[in-house]
Amino acid sequence: MPIDERKSMTNMTNVIQNIVLENREKLNVTGVLDVLSFDDQIVILETELGLLTVKGENIRINKLSLDTSEVTLEGEISQLSYSEKDTIEKSGGFLNKIFK
Repeated sequence: MPIDERKSMTNMTNVIQNIVLENREKLNVTGVLDVLSFDDQIVILETELGLLTVKGENIRINKLSLDTSEVTLEGEISQLSYSEKDTIEKSGGFLNKIFK
């Protein structure tokens, strides 16, 4: 999806999401609806703008507040990626992808 479409989509829904990564060791994310999966190497967050996958080593959740829609992760963070919610649902869920 082009950047212009994302900006107009964000303006229409009035969704603001902040992602702050400090020294690839601490990640603060706002706009989090749910934590779908987590272990020490991968965390999958459902956010207002889609699914956010965080990969790395020794990842732990230091703060989780669904009331304020905030999550703080710490560890060796190597990758952040977004995917659309409907993409995961059409493919049969993320567990099917993991166990193929």
